[in-house]
Amino acid sequence: MSNTLHRDLKVPMDIRGALRTGISRLREKQVVSYTLAAELLLLHVLGRDRAWLYAHPEEEINSQELDTFVELIARRANGEPTQHLTGKQEFWSLEFEVTPDVLIPRPETEHVIEVALDRLALRELRAGRPQKTNGDGFLIADIGTGSSCLAIALAKELPAVTIYATDISPAALTVARRNAERHGVASRIHFLESDLSRPLANDGAKESAFDLIMSNPPYIPKRDANTLAREVRDHEPAIALYGGEEGYELYAGLIALAGRLLKPGGIFVAELGHDSLAAVQPLLDARLWTAVGVSNDLAGIPRVIAAERLP
Repeated sequence: MSNTLHRDLKVPMDIRGALRTGISRLREKQVVSYTLAAELLLLHVLGRDRAWLYAHPEEEINSQELDTFVELIARRANGEPTQHLTGKQEFWSLEFEVTPDVLIPRPETEHVIEVALDRLALRELRAGRPQKTNGDGFLIADIGTGSSCLAIALAKELPAVTIYATDISPAALTVARRNAERHGVASRIHFLESDLSRPLANDGAKESAFDLIMSNPPYIPKRDANTLAREVRDHEPAIALYGGEEGYELYAGLIALAGRLLKPGGIFVAELGHDSLAAVQPLLDARLWTAVGVSNDLAGIPRVIAAERLP
């Protein structure tokens, strides 16, 4: 495909022509959101924003920029995610580095942040305490942090909070640390390589001390792997995608961990996989958990489950 695109894209070439041809090639290959993908790739190559792009449609693109654009269009047409080609993805109005070592942040995961902030504020209100808008004294854990989009978004919203962010993948933690440095919150986030059986070990954090445990765990059923878009199946880390044969197998361990880490009145918030609510909600046993609630995403799908730990 790149040879064909090179034949159609020859310098001198203006931005309008390059973009139109890139869109056409991605459309031919049935790439999802082909117009947006072509725009983002051209913006990445030019180092410009969308407003500039459409204000300068007759600006000429040089041969080096054209070659790079052609290569990226070809790679996107072959299934590589746009975010891997540009190395970034926006989440909670923040730009995050993404690589094939981490899950690409999805817009629906922002509901985890919304629920967490609402639950923390409500808890303080019920207790008759002044709401801690800066998170002073709060201790939070993000289990399976990946790119650390959740931990960093909360650290930006609560500038005095302390967060422990864990992941089983050393490569993911490397990306997470770079994102934390980029957003100026690295001093308040402690990154730990850990799975559900070794939470926060040897790092000074005590069980029954946390105000909030949050997670976007792997929840796609392995049996559904062949139904995933190739961008997801072939390019995102399996360890961050699949939660077992049925998809919900990790929630029992996650909820048990939250029960050990949270202080009385502490809050548990987790993203749900599609159709996993019926399997996950009964795990929040009434003998340990109260105020169990479920929030839907914009498509009406149960997306976030939350609960409070009883004394």
